[in-house]
Amino acid sequence: MSTAKPSSMGRQTFVDTFGGLYERSPWVAERVFDAGLDARHDVPGHLHEAFRKTVLTAGRLTQLALLRAHPQLACGQSSLTGDSLSEQQAAGLQNCSDEELRAFAELNAKYRKRFGFPFIVAVRGKHRKQILAQFRERLQAQPDVEFKTALEQVCLIGKHRLAERYHG
Repeated sequence: MSTAKPSSMGRQTFVDTFGGLYERSPWVAERVFDAGLDARHDVPGHLHEAFRKTVLTAGRLTQLALLRAHPQLACGQSSLTGDSLSEQQAAGLQNCSDEELRAFAELNAKYRKRFGFPFIVAVRGKHRKQILAQFRERLQAQPDVEFKTALEQVCLIGKHRLAERYHG
C-alpha cells in the first residue's frame, strides 16, 4: 500500500504503484497520469473516477484488448496475476466440484465464442455459485450491452484493487 499522494508522484512511481489495477494494462495508469493529477486525485474516489473515465473513453479496440487481458474464471491458469489469483481464491474458485469445473469450462467457451473476450465479474464478496448464476444470466445479454457490462466490471475490479493499494 502506498502512502505517497498520487498528485505528488512522478510518472514512473505512479505507474509502478497503480499500473496493476487493470489486468496487464499499465496504459490505463499511464493515461491517467498524462491527463494530469491534482489534489482531487489524492482522494481515492476521485482517483478511481479518473481511472474509470480513462477506461470508458478509450477506443473500442483498446477496450477490447483490456477485456481480453483478463483471465478466464476457475481455469487454474498458472499465468494469473497475483491479484487475480487471490480474488479467485477468495471466491472459492479453487474449491470447485467437478460439476462446477465442467460448468465453468462450458460457460467460458460459450461466452468467449459469443462475445470475443472472457467473462469478467468482480468476484470480491461473491461465492462461486453466485458467479455461475451471473455467468449464465449474462451469457444471454446482447453483445453491446455485455461489452459495457464487462467494462464496468473491469472498473469495479480496479476500484477494489485501488482500495487495497491506496487509502488517501
